[in-house]
Amino acid sequence: MTDTTTLYTPTAATPMSSHWRDFLALTKPGVVRLVVFTGLCGLLAAPGSINPVLGFTAILCIALAAGGAAAFNQWFEADLDAKMKRTAKRPLPTGRVSRNDARDFAAVLCGASVLTMGLAIGWLAAAILALSIFYYAVVYTMWLKPRTPQNIVIGGGAGAFPPLIGWVAVTGEVTLTPLLLFAIIFFWTPPHFWALALFVKSDYAKAGVPMMPVVHGERATRHQILAYALLMVPLAAAPWLWGTAGVVYGAAALALTGLFAALAVPVGLRTSIEQDSMKPEKRLFAFSILYLFVLFAALVVDRLLQNSGVIA
Repeated sequence: MTDTTTLYTPTAATPMSSHWRDFLALTKPGVVRLVVFTGLCGLLAAPGSINPVLGFTAILCIALAAGGAAAFNQWFEADLDAKMKRTAKRPLPTGRVSRNDARDFAAVLCGASVLTMGLAIGWLAAAILALSIFYYAVVYTMWLKPRTPQNIVIGGGAGAFPPLIGWVAVTGEVTLTPLLLFAIIFFWTPPHFWALALFVKSDYAKAGVPMMPVVHGERATRHQILAYALLMVPLAAAPWLWGTAGVVYGAAALALTGLFAALAVPVGLRTSIEQDSMKPEKRLFAFSILYLFVLFAALVVDRLLQNSGVIA
């Protein structure tokens, strides 16, 4: 078996065969899709209106910022990625992109996104966008992830900014509803990510990353997954309970989060599980992604129905 750690040497002068697909991979497009979607939902659910061209510009800036932050993450963690089976084939560990090129690519994306957001949309939205980049690239990647098992808990804020930014792009202000949307993603992140961490625990242990299952064990991680999933039930319904979202969103939030919590129960109560029997964990992880897509889609549908007068 080839030792992947020998494929990447940060100072090597070997020629690179960079391809546009390699640079696209640096942006973690699978993650960016969800980021862009929640940002779009925040923009569409906000009261008021925005010029379609400016709306597209705002969402493009969110996408570029998310991609740039992801590239910074891979630039900083190139050596770490080379040690993990799940990430060893990324562009930097395999040497398809040089570390300097990845850093410069990330800087251009992030800088362009913040500057464009400020000039085209507003500097409050740009400031929050810049904060989201700093939170993911520095607070989470450089500080929290290598030092504490609470990395995902605190770092969850990095992925929670997009709906807030989308909302502010339309309204120009921060109000209760976008803060609740931020909180939903913030508290959704630990059970979502820890479900994944449970069945790739050995990868994190090998790389020396202090993820919750590695540091505190599977049982503690499972209990916390269940606790966060149960907390999500009233939290997801909060926009409806506070009267800032309608009954369509409220019904969807209760049904979806109830199912989310139900899927977390067998994960939270299991003990002494072999790695090859992780079906409940994989099912929870897969549903958690669908959950966020559908929940935020319901918020937009609810707003459109209210604007059309179909519901009060």
